[in-house]
Amino acid sequence: MKKQGRFLTGSTMGHVVRMTLTGAVGITFIFLVDLANLFWVSKVGDPKLVAAMGYAFAIQFFSISTGIGLMIASTALVSRQIGMGDHERARHEATSAMIITVLCQTVVAVVVIVFRYPLLDMVGATAETLEHAARYLLLTIPSLTVMAVGLVGSAILRAEGDGMRSMFVTLSAGVVAMVIDPVLILWLGMGLDGASLVINISRLVLAIVALRFAIGTHDMLARPALWAIRRSAKPFFAIAIPAILTQISTPFGNYLLTGAIANFGDSAVAAWAVVNRLTVVAFGGIFALSGAVGGIFGQNFGAGNIERLRCTYRDALIFCAGYTVLAWAVLMLTAPHVVRGFGLSGQGADVYNAFAFVGAGAFILVGALFVSNAAFNNLGKPTRSTAANWLRDGVLTLPAALLGAAWFGAPGVVYAQSVVGALVGVLAAIWCWRFIVGMGVAR
Repeated sequence: MKKQGRFLTGSTMGHVVRMTLTGAVGITFIFLVDLANLFWVSKVGDPKLVAAMGYAFAIQFFSISTGIGLMIASTALVSRQIGMGDHERARHEATSAMIITVLCQTVVAVVVIVFRYPLLDMVGATAETLEHAARYLLLTIPSLTVMAVGLVGSAILRAEGDGMRSMFVTLSAGVVAMVIDPVLILWLGMGLDGASLVINISRLVLAIVALRFAIGTHDMLARPALWAIRRSAKPFFAIAIPAILTQISTPFGNYLLTGAIANFGDSAVAAWAVVNRLTVVAFGGIFALSGAVGGIFGQNFGAGNIERLRCTYRDALIFCAGYTVLAWAVLMLTAPHVVRGFGLSGQGADVYNAFAFVGAGAFILVGALFVSNAAFNNLGKPTRSTAANWLRDGVLTLPAALLGAAWFGAPGVVYAQSVVGALVGVLAAIWCWRFIVGMGVAR
């Protein structure tokens, strides 16, 4: 008996809101752990430790983005089979996706660990700050393989349409980390090593809870089989490779921007570290939106419900704009408190204020890029996501950042990132809508 996907009926806006809000809570907590780490480390009183986490984030961002690209492929593959009503094949696709993802993340972890010093040197880390950042990477990168299990498990739940349990997966990991953060970093005096241990523990919790729901609640993981992995590998990588290239464009752009910020000293880099963490916390809904609507697109694409694809895309853009306005308002109102709380001053305070008052508003248009990426990835055109993202991060970011820095100093890097992101967001939205019209979606 075929099992109907839950996204094939009902309000598309209702699905977008429900999946995005539950996903937002989850992804926000993942990055809230990193922000809390940064906050408690800042209380140690050594600015070099905060700067070290900023440099390390530029490298970590690559590895985590690779995992997210693999997670996107997992969601697309599994949700399509659910949309087609083939639950048994969906189970095998889920298991194969998890195994492939763990293997890929193991390779990524080894590469980052081996080359951590030259990577950090290229981004501008020096002397004692470089040593702190290298140790932080050494202690946290190996658990990427554990995190891979949690990410794919969460992706499987989203593909199934179980946004609530997908949220609980990441929420559980975040709550555990938030509780033990001050204990390890401050009370036990472990400092940066304590922050590293918190990250590893939270990733372990992420994996355990994800497996509990994927297997125990939904029975969505079949027994591993080599034939199933071979069958899944080609369609999986057809989505995963462009999805990974799409995802790593953002950390590549961040890597370039960190290098530009580094020219203004550790104070600016420390503020940039805060900006990076607060970006993903404040705009968790936008980042979650891309992954959340993937399952909706995938199920309806698999079932051939073309009209519902248009409605999903439209509703996702509307939700994105509304969410951004609210997040922007909160960031502006809380800017003075954040500057004081993290001890930012001089160039650092200027960088953060540029983000809170100008950069955050650009997400009204940047969010359109995330929605378009989700549509392209799940509707059979993942290379278009890759092209759009690399236009932003690989072609336009660096020259814009250098020009912005020359005109406005360190805050100019933030202004440049905003302008480029908004421009490409508009272009991606137009391109994606024309693609959907070409599918016969728009009347």
